[in-house]
Amino acid sequence: MSITPRLLVVDDEANMRTVLQGLLQREGYQVELAPDGKSALEQLEKSGGNVHAVLTDLRMPGIDGMQLLAEIVKRYPGRPVVMLTAHGTVDTAVEAMKVGAFDFVTKPFNSDELRAVMRKAVNTAIADMDIVDAEPEDEDIGPAEDGTPREIPSRFGMIGRSSRLQDIYTILDKVADTPTTVLVTGESGTGKELVAQALHNHSSRKARAFIRVNCAAIPHTLIESELFGHEKGAFTGAIASKPGRFELADKGTLFLDEIAEIPTEIQVKLLRAIQESAFERVGGLKTIKVDVRLVAATNRNLQLEVEEGRFREDLFYRLNVIPIHLPPLRERSGDIPLLVEHMLTRFNERLKKSVRRLAPEAGAAFRAYSWPGNVREMENVLERLVLFCEGDEIGIDLLPEELKSPVPMPSSGANGSTRLDRDLTGRVSMKELVRETTAQLEKELIIQALDQTHGNVTRAAQLLMISRKSLQNKMKEFNLREEG
Repeated sequence: MSITPRLLVVDDEANMRTVLQGLLQREGYQVELAPDGKSALEQLEKSGGNVHAVLTDLRMPGIDGMQLLAEIVKRYPGRPVVMLTAHGTVDTAVEAMKVGAFDFVTKPFNSDELRAVMRKAVNTAIADMDIVDAEPEDEDIGPAEDGTPREIPSRFGMIGRSSRLQDIYTILDKVADTPTTVLVTGESGTGKELVAQALHNHSSRKARAFIRVNCAAIPHTLIESELFGHEKGAFTGAIASKPGRFELADKGTLFLDEIAEIPTEIQVKLLRAIQESAFERVGGLKTIKVDVRLVAATNRNLQLEVEEGRFREDLFYRLNVIPIHLPPLRERSGDIPLLVEHMLTRFNERLKKSVRRLAPEAGAAFRAYSWPGNVREMENVLERLVLFCEGDEIGIDLLPEELKSPVPMPSSGANGSTRLDRDLTGRVSMKELVRETTAQLEKELIIQALDQTHGNVTRAAQLLMISRKSLQNKMKEFNLREEG
């Protein structure tokens, strides 16, 4: 069943609220209205922040748009806020972006532009929930026996103490306060935006703007204008000049999420902007110079995209100066207990519940499941479980079927069909079975990569999107060196 996106529109002018409500309802949104910032915060508190995006006027009596924006960023992180203002200067836009605004639209607004911005905000809200996780091996999932929450280790805003995270921490320590471009890779839901935010927060640019662009949420026809801005009259609907994200990120950090979605015809201009720190707005002649630290992210194999002609090779090498790869959760099942404990605390506060832990059987199922959607999937599952849990412990009966009976990952047979290396009727734990089949699949993938690269370990690691050191450790674990 599809969900109707919900918007909160905040404006002190009754006529403007009516106009905005009619315009957005015709787009299929459920629109709630608030006459000022105080009322907006009360409505958000009452609903638990259950809106996809907020559209607010900048100048209002009492709590104005900037104050409302700051409170929403603090209380409901990740909720897109679009500013509507008649005072559409670059300085105002940069200040709003620095606080955490998603975008801004100037009055008198163009209906098509407003619809496009709100559509982009809603798409981002639906697609975007990333958390990076942690590792205590085989711990109980829940607080200590006396009910007090345990101290959860974290660095750079990320939770965990696993060896894989320690490697990432080391890289962040070295590169955070540099202007060097970073490429963050990993499956959806592994925490790429948190790494980008950590790079910004631990740099000398932290007082400047952190501008995020989800390239997958922007139509290809608008992405050039989104990145580089446009001049008045550059295209139909461009009723006023507007700065792009590069311009708004000057002296700060620009995070290009889903970089692989940028069309090849725009990649040339992006490459020049990165190399020369200069560009022109769409329809403009003046060259604009900026000082921007760039962080890019993708869940795709960019080398494969280059080989298949969908991504420019020169742009790939310009982005891949410092690569950071986030491993999927299934490779770190020991990270699950701390992550679950962190989420329980947050959901209890948000949903006004008092769930303390997962029952032992439920905890075992959590650790045995492969989590193809990674931490984002776990977060969605756990929020649902907390919501429907009647007591203080989540039993296995509440778990969705895929967690109760996880299907082990198959390997390829000689004829290309899938098979399982274990008779499921035998007495074997789910956790053991998942580990065995995961290890078998890892070994087969490494062998295939080494075959394709004729034994070149560096190139095989690049194909597998892991570090050379990690591949060497895996080869040693699977005795692949001895096998030749």
